[in-house]
Amino acid sequence: MDPIVMVVLIVLISVGAGVVNNYLKLKANAKSDRGADEDIQRVLGEVDRLKERVRVLEKIVTDQERQLSDEIRKLA
Repeated sequence: MDPIVMVVLIVLISVGAGVVNNYLKLKANAKSDRGADEDIQRVLGEVDRLKERVRVLEKIVTDQERQLSDEIRKLA
């Protein structure tokens, strides 16, 4: 076999193996990214819920006329 052909074959095999390796890594990362996206959405939902609770607590604390406490007593 000609040495130039051997070098070309070795380079092609190495490059092909590198491409396959990168493809497999990319595919594995895509699966973990989907799980991370679900976690991010869950956390964002919790943050929105907590922001709303803070708004309500701020309203309770800053209500100087205590109208809100009267409304709560009426509900109980």
